[in-house]
Amino acid sequence: MGTVRSEDGTTLAFDVWGGAHGQPLIMVDGATAHRGVNPTNAEVGRLLGDEFRVYTYDRRGRGESTDTAPYAVEREIEDLAALIADAGAPAMLFGWSSGAVLALEAAAAGLPITRLALFEPPFVVDDSRPALPADYVQRLDAFIADGRPGDAAELFMTAAVGGSAQDVAGFRQSPFWSVVEAVAHTIAYDGRIMGDTMSGNPLPRDRWAAVTLPVLVMHGTGTMPWMITGAQALADLLPTATLLPVQGEQHSAPAHVLAPALRRFGQGH
Repeated sequence: MGTVRSEDGTTLAFDVWGGAHGQPLIMVDGATAHRGVNPTNAEVGRLLGDEFRVYTYDRRGRGESTDTAPYAVEREIEDLAALIADAGAPAMLFGWSSGAVLALEAAAAGLPITRLALFEPPFVVDDSRPALPADYVQRLDAFIADGRPGDAAELFMTAAVGGSAQDVAGFRQSPFWSVVEAVAHTIAYDGRIMGDTMSGNPLPRDRWAAVTLPVLVMHGTGTMPWMITGAQALADLLPTATLLPVQGEQHSAPAHVLAPALRRFGQGH
């Protein structure tokens, strides 16, 4: 394990696969995920280490990384800048779910990024599912301030993910629930990253206008229909984007499927 220090003093923990001369690739997790619970990033690193220098890291406030208040999306962009500098700029970024939107924000901010690969950014751009409540982030903050991380996690799993209250009630009884509660304070971070892109309205045309590098937008063919619509909307919005349906997958993909797609994209194919 290695660490880098972000601009505000936050320490970011990471693992690396591949040699010093490999093409840098930073894997960006979505809400609640980190190295301790998402082994796929490490498996991708092992598969691509012959050609890439793959970084998997714990986003601030999760796993073995520290945190510094107050939160702002700009701080997470600075985190990625520190990782890219350590890996050897410029770098390719891959983002899962809301981590894909963070990667987009980093590219729009002008970080030294060569390519973006994004898996199912969770945009809600029509009325095919309920929009995220307008006070979603404020409610998350209130739950954390009141010492109720489990309620923050439940709000995320119902309002954002779309799960049922019955599903969450069962999940609360599982051993994994404490793992989710441990990072529940960071769910609002992803809510701020998403902004109003889960409101049921079309994506803002100017938010990522500065992104002119190659973008690969992926979605599973077996995923929720609104996820497919959101991925298609982003691919239509960005003139340099290519849409790649991943056969049979849902809101994730195994390393043996993801790694070849990233390899081809990184090679310019």
